[in-house]
Amino acid sequence: MIVSSCDEVQNTADQDMQKKTAQQMKEANKRIGMPAIKNFQELKLFKMILELRDDENLICYAYLYNRDKGEVGQFLGKCLGFGLPYSVQYTNPKKIVPSGCSCEREVIPQADPNGLFMPTGLSATWLMLLDKKGNPHPVYIEPEIIVSPFKLK
Repeated sequence: MIVSSCDEVQNTADQDMQKKTAQQMKEANKRIGMPAIKNFQELKLFKMILELRDDENLICYAYLYNRDKGEVGQFLGKCLGFGLPYSVQYTNPKKIVPSGCSCEREVIPQADPNGLFMPTGLSATWLMLLDKKGNPHPVYIEPEIIVSPFKLK
């Protein structure tokens, strides 16, 4: 009969490398420290982008990207916002569940509320294109697109 407890779990080579990397990073931080960021300009810009994207009345213009010519291609139409990557998920894509040992946990994929497991790295976009009356309709697009808050030439 074999008895095992969580305290007896042996370290793997990966765990040893994680510990050594953490020690190295501690030493690097002690010697060098954090960058002297004072203006937080990139954080300010990202906050501004997030707030602008949150505008319910944000109308944009969608175009296909012509990869062969490296330029803006066919105009698709006006759309509500910038669109969403198809692989975006409404819920956390992973969940923690108990492992074989009572004190261990493992991370596994979690389905979205529709019961589907969304793909990762899919190059597709959902756009809410506006019809002639200004009503939004979801359109699934796989080619590369450009979406702008102003008309492009």
